[in-house]
Amino acid sequence: MSIDKQVQASELRQMERLNRGLVAVKVETGVYIGWRLFGTDPEEISFNVYRDDMKVNQTPITASTNFLDNNGNSNSFYYICAVLNGVEQLPSEKVNVWDTNYLELPLKKPEGGISPDGISYIYSANDASVGDVDGDGEYEIILKWDPSNSHDNAHKGYTGNVYLDAYKLNGTHLWRIDLGKNIRAGAHYTQFLVYDLDGDGIAEIACKTADGTVDGQGKIIGNPDSDYRNSEGFILDGPEYLTIFDGATGKELITTDYDPPRGKGADWGDDEGNRVDRFLACVAYLDGVRPSLVMCRGYYTRAVLTAYNWRDGELTKLWRFDSLEPGNEGYSGQGNHSVSVADVDDDGKDEIIYGSCVIDHNGQGLYTTGLGHGDAIHVGNLIPSRPGLEIFQVHEIPQENGTEIHDAKTGEILWGIPSVEDVGRGMAADIDPRYEGAEVWSSTDWKTGGAGLYSSTGEKISDTNPQSFNFAIWWDGDLLRELLDHEYDVETGIGVGKIDKWDYQNGQLINLLTADGTRSNNGTKGNPCLQADILGDWREEVIWRTDDSTALRIYTTTDITDHRIYTLMHDPNYRLAIAWQNVAYNQPPHPGFFLGHNMEKPPTPKIYEVKSESETKKQEQHSN
Repeated sequence: MSIDKQVQASELRQMERLNRGLVAVKVETGVYIGWRLFGTDPEEISFNVYRDDMKVNQTPITASTNFLDNNGNSNSFYYICAVLNGVEQLPSEKVNVWDTNYLELPLKKPEGGISPDGISYIYSANDASVGDVDGDGEYEIILKWDPSNSHDNAHKGYTGNVYLDAYKLNGTHLWRIDLGKNIRAGAHYTQFLVYDLDGDGIAEIACKTADGTVDGQGKIIGNPDSDYRNSEGFILDGPEYLTIFDGATGKELITTDYDPPRGKGADWGDDEGNRVDRFLACVAYLDGVRPSLVMCRGYYTRAVLTAYNWRDGELTKLWRFDSLEPGNEGYSGQGNHSVSVADVDDDGKDEIIYGSCVIDHNGQGLYTTGLGHGDAIHVGNLIPSRPGLEIFQVHEIPQENGTEIHDAKTGEILWGIPSVEDVGRGMAADIDPRYEGAEVWSSTDWKTGGAGLYSSTGEKISDTNPQSFNFAIWWDGDLLRELLDHEYDVETGIGVGKIDKWDYQNGQLINLLTADGTRSNNGTKGNPCLQADILGDWREEVIWRTDDSTALRIYTTTDITDHRIYTLMHDPNYRLAIAWQNVAYNQPPHPGFFLGHNMEKPPTPKIYEVKSESETKKQEQHSN
């Protein structure tokens, strides 16, 4: 029986093979060390920590995956050894000690320019994603560069080109993709996906391209001389493509016509280049075993989703969902400025949560709540005592349920509060241990009586809620979630990155980290480049750009915790959330299980790890 058939028979999901993500940071009392517990690790596994080839723990570590070495110093190097049945396994990668709680990666900042309408522009590091593009078990960073004249679809104007860069964690620049003049810059245009789509142990990059796109090896896609920009900077004519790029080299692997195509602009809501160019994208395990690519267009009126498989060098179209098709009318106008992915009906296969509607794994509509478009959405086990997942959403259209939680499987509204205006922000995170599950709050107008903090079941906890709506992060040593935001600058719309903790007893935010020298992205959204569990234990790292975009900083926690949880990147919901985090209006990731105060033990993820060819050869050579 082939490996593929064995895997499908066991219904395990393909997942990248990672190293231990070991990190060592100099702190006041020594050196903090953190590492990954894999979702595939046996329950009885324990660990030894080595400094300069000497074991520093007295007995194997069983209760956590971090350690404070009081005798460590900045000149030391560290590695760990897993212990099984009393026998030490092969050592992990060796790491040097960081002198600060962040790693700074120098960037190759693109030169600015002058657009055809005479506007000068410069570049800033913007959204990022991660994937293992060379198969060594360590994540690389894929970074989007945004010109200062990027535009929302509702605004006219030319923009500079959009670039995608790949960097290793040691700062090595691997390649640059230039998307060209026929791809407009802005949050709604380039949704780039980084994932191992074909199961070879190496991540690919997928995004919309056009004539004049240059791959990471210098090859030009389409006609390099075509310029489809109109006098207002919009691109409403010309071919549109979907390209899969090799993660290691940035080389074009395949290019095909972009589906969903433009069609008639009026079908999407206007003929002005606004709603026709609202794009979303995600990765989903539509068969429950291997990842598929889903490219999307439109959400204010018409919404179209097209699913693909990238297998064995071939791109195959699986299905297309179109809200204009008979029977799908109720799905028009239900899309969000973001997308999420989860197995909401517990059949082992993923659905696409498109906002106020859900598309089943087979491309059929599962349900729609009919509550319309919104900016923010959170999908997870928000109410642990209820079976299945819940969806917390805020809505643009004033209504009875302007802020609400509904059942992820059926769309049943569990509770909601009214709104009298566009509710532009909403957050769901366990920040108060006195109440079950996640607490939720939104930016709804106080006139409705809805402003405040609510329990997951709809009880109003307080008239005061955190004035932080952007991201939530697991950072310190407890199971509550902290709030990731920025010190907002009214003049620029961006600010210094920060992490705060909600003081639930006194109803105020307590600052844990202010990342001086960094800047947030995407205006009032206050996004980092990326938030993800990319190093160390189960807690999350955050990547901010420096204020001049000459470097990225990867911040990691140095708080000791006695909670042992496998890396969140081995939870399928969370891993897919990292893939879609950069899409349109960035949203924070959530795992498929409840992670918070009084949580139950997380379920063992049903995954299998894929080794790259190079990693397989390396292990064979070591064993010989």
